[in-house]
Parts: sequence; structure tokens; C-alpha cells
Amino acid sequence: PELAVLRERGRSLRGQLRALEAEESDLEQRFYLGALQLPNRTHPAVPVGDQSQARLLEVVGEKPVFDFKPKGHLELGEGLDIIRQRRLSHVSGHRSYYLCGAGALLQHALVTFTLRKLLSKGFLPMTVPDLLRGAVFEGCGVQPSTTPSQVYTIDPARFEDLCLAGTSEVGIAGYFMDHAVQLQDLPVRVVCSSTCYRAETDTGREPWGLYRVHQFTKVEMFGVTAADRGTESEELLDEFLGLQKEIFSELGLHYR
Repeated sequence: PELAVLRERGRSLRGQLRALEAEESDLEQRFYLGALQLPNRTHPAVPVGDQSQARLLEVVGEKPVFDFKPKGHLELGEGLDIIRQRRLSHVSGHRSYYLCGAGALLQHALVTFTLRKLLSKGFLPMTVPDLLRGAVFEGCGVQPSTTPSQVYTIDPARFEDLCLAGTSEVGIAGYFMDHAVQLQDLPVRVVCSSTCYRAETDTGREPWGLYRVHQFTKVEMFGVTAADRGTESEELLDEFLGLQKEIFSELGLHYR
């Protein structure tokens, strides 16, 4: 008799759990959608307003002055036969390009140069998946389901909830997602070279050259910091900015 009573109680608890789990799922969905509407905090030094409020903080090097009309990178690249961007509608569509010969070698050289620089600074090298689930994008502040979206979504009839990453930041964030990092191991500095895929929604202006293309290679710096003092994130950002300036200066580039 005691066993029968306990079994009946078990059935009753299972019934209650089913009702509570449905309620929990509904609440989680509602709160999750609400949380997605909360914006990331903006750095206090960022000016409020449109592009006209932007401030120029620093200019490094001098912009070269030519006694002739300089050519743009696309005109130079096409003349040297190292970039092909025209006549590709039948091959790869709009906003795509080929790099050939020295163009391809130049891209590999820039990636290798940057990786070596950052590895010498103690960065952890990483390769990441190009295909990631929507929740990872949302955790990085990108919502794949918006219309229009810069994110390519894979055919949901065949692959449920998979999107192409527009930056390795998403893949690296997914690596650290939902697990703890030892405090003594922070900050973690990661470097990753990846192919980036972006739908690049129409802005009303036609891009020119290798800008706002659908696919490109990028080397990413990514950091994970503690938040004990509240200044760790800003300190690491300043460190990354210093490294960017080092890279540009060593390449002999004028920049702002």
C-alpha cells in the first residue's frame, strides 16, 4: 500500500512539473525577448548624436602629397591584374572579388604579419566555426532575424538555426559562452584570422572597390577581462588600440 501511495504521488508530481515547465518556458521566452531590447552600454567618452558630432582624436604620420592624380586601389589592382571585381555577376554576383598573384600573396602576408605581431604579445591563437547558432549572435548584440539583416541564414529547412558569422568575434564569444574562466587567467587575449560573411544591406549608395563586400578575411583581437575594478575592459581596449597603431605604423601607413 505504501508503494502504491508513493507511485501515485510521483504521477501527481509529474503532472505538476509538466504544467510548471510549460509556464517556465513561456516566462523564459518573454524575459529573453525583453532582455534583447536592452542596449549595450556606450563608453562615456562617445559623443551623443550623428556623425557630425564625431571628434578627431589623433592623426599619425603625414598624408602623402603627389604631383599627379593618384589612382584608387581598384584601378591600381586591375591595372596590375591582381584584383578582379568587374564581370563577376555570372560567377559570384554583386560585391565580390578575386585576388590573383601578388594580390593573394599580399593578403596572406598581411595576415601572417599581424598574427606574428600578436603572438609575440602573448595572444592565444584560435580558429573558429563559420556557422553558429542564433543565440551566439544575439549574445554579441546581433539579431539574425531582423529585416533587413546583415547576417546570412542557412536554409532552415535543412539546417535549423545556423548562420554564417560576419566576424570571428561571434565564434570566439561562443567559445567562452556559458563557462567560467579562472580569475588568475584573466585577461585572456585571443587572436583569430577568419573569413567574414556579410549581407551588407543596401545603404542607398553603391560601394566602390573592396569595401562593404560580402566576403573578406580579417584578423580579430578579442579580450575577456575581469570586472573587479570596473576599469579592466577599458584598459584592455586601450592596449588593443595601441597594438593597432603599432601595426599601422610598422606598415608605414598614415592614419587617423
